Amino acid sequence: MGRQRTTSRLEWMDITLFCNRKNMELVFDGSRVAKPRASFMSEKNAQQLVYQWLKSLYFSNGHASNISRLVNLEECILYEMKSHECHVFMQTLIPLAYHDLLSKGIWDTLMETSHFFRDICSSKLQTNHIKRLEMNIVDTICKLEMIFPSSFNDSMEHLPIHLPYEAKVGGPVQYR
Repeated sequence: MGRQRTTSRLEWMDITLFCNRKNMELVFDGSRVAKPRASFMSEKNAQQLVYQWLKSLYFSNGHASNISRLVNLEECILYEMKSHECHVFMQTLIPLAYHDLLSKGIWDTLMETSHFFRDICSSKLQTNHIKRLEMNIVDTICKLEMIFPSSFNDSMEHLPIHLPYEAKVGGPVQYR
């Protein structure tokens, strides 16, 4: 479904030293060190519900019509998503699928991200709307940085900040 990164023990130690994120600090229990469960992670049964829902989806022909064939229910994984299917998943399905499964703050941030990509990829853009997108995406990226560990945030997560300017200069994405 996306790239997966591992966070090294040193990075988790850095969270304790440099960040004010008590929910991400390592827990020392005698001879064991445990990582707390991330707030953005859903339980296995919740993941199963999402994948069963995805498996049952039916779209009209030409609009991600075969997304259900990409679902592996046993492993809770989506296989071989093409670009258009990723767009449909990110812009439409994530907010619907995780509405009741994630906390309100995390879901709101995912919703903002989803709306940003939906709006920036629309066929008609207005200048005042692009300015609003330019201002809102910075806040959304900051919220994502607060939710996910520092190892998740690299230069790729900051690229959406430049997309409104590109849309302003080059026009809607479909025509480039």
